[in-house]
Amino acid sequence: MVRYRSHSIEFKRQIAQEFLAGETLHGLEKRHDLSRNLIRVWVERYQAGAFDEDAAAADLLQQYEARIAALERLVGKQALELEFLKGGLRNAPPARSGPTSAIAGPKQSPSPKDAG
Repeated sequence: MVRYRSHSIEFKRQIAQEFLAGETLHGLEKRHDLSRNLIRVWVERYQAGAFDEDAAAADLLQQYEARIAALERLVGKQALELEFLKGGLRNAPPARSGPTSAIAGPKQSPSPKDAG
């Protein structure tokens, strides 16, 4: 089964620049284990400016991935805070029932010395 390799934009740009600087197809083919036709395609794309667009798209993708990672961390932090607060509500003392008045205030609980 043939296994296809994926090369970065920087690598493709480097190969095209080496060829345009005078390196032979045969030399690049042997040194990097690439086909001559693939090198020709990369050189044509480099000269057409396609690698500049690809590099800009790759940079934009990297920025988006970093933003997504930051947002995922924020969501995780907020989920932990929410669980913490829910746990606090479960363990809180029950609310006192009974009427409260702005004038009279809340009902007072008996103090220990009144109980005796």
